[in-house]
Amino acid sequence: MKNDETMKNNDKSRDEWLAQARTLSEALPYMRRYSGQTLVIKYGGHAMGDSDLAQLFARDIVLLRQIGSNPVVVHGGGPQIGAMLDRLKVKSEFVEGLRVTDEESISIVEMVLSGSINKQIVSAINAAGGFAVGLSGKDGNLILAEKLRRTKRDPDSNIERILDLGLVGEPKEITSHVLENFEESDITPVIAPIGIGTNGETLNVNADTAAGAIAAALSAKRLLMLTDVVGVLDGEGNLIPHLSVSEAKKLIHNGTINGGMIPKVETCLKAIESGVDGAVIIDGRVPHALLLELFTEHGAGTMIEPD
Repeated sequence: MKNDETMKNNDKSRDEWLAQARTLSEALPYMRRYSGQTLVIKYGGHAMGDSDLAQLFARDIVLLRQIGSNPVVVHGGGPQIGAMLDRLKVKSEFVEGLRVTDEESISIVEMVLSGSINKQIVSAINAAGGFAVGLSGKDGNLILAEKLRRTKRDPDSNIERILDLGLVGEPKEITSHVLENFEESDITPVIAPIGIGTNGETLNVNADTAAGAIAAALSAKRLLMLTDVVGVLDGEGNLIPHLSVSEAKKLIHNGTINGGMIPKVETCLKAIESGVDGAVIIDGRVPHALLLELFTEHGAGTMIEPD
């Protein structure tokens, strides 16, 4: 009886090993496709807040480096910034979905992004067997930024007024050679989206926007944006696995793509129009979402590619 049970366990183990071997074999062509290619990954949302998913993300980054890819991680940290501002009793205001950042709060934003969050990600990748180095956009003038200006039209008077968002910036220029020096090494850069303005001021840059600008500057093979949704949905709530640039623009125009998904898709479109081969909006809540997207046929989100 004991021998029968042992044989069943051995058969089960053998089946599991064979399944793993088949998975590796099927992934090989995709590994070859991305070997030597730069992959810019925007990391944030639930994937960053969940400790188990954070560990899996770190292991996936190490694997990408080991197969010869050049991953570049750009991270956010909105919830963590909000929590620290609340703890320090610093009032925070949002306009058009963007955090108004004054002199008092910019130091806290920088402390959280460039400090605790950045080093947690670096430490996780290093603990998983990789070699990561943390940077902010101020290091080596990596993200040269300018103050973000937005306008809002008054529905009654039809007059546009300029919204003052304080020390919020958008990338003006990416000093790409800072990151190109990492490509021939085994070092994975982890970037906090803090920019430096024309007068040396510190500017808070949206992580999605920073990742898109960095991907464009590096002519990345892929821009991969981890989100808290499954991807772009059609009018009936079903995932759209593939979109061309023109199809994505049409869905924005007719309202199918709406709300917070619009700036994410627009970031992808801008990156592609600047030379990135393709951009993917991925469900970061799925374990190993990066590997599913890059190394399997079905992917893990919505791929947007040139027409």
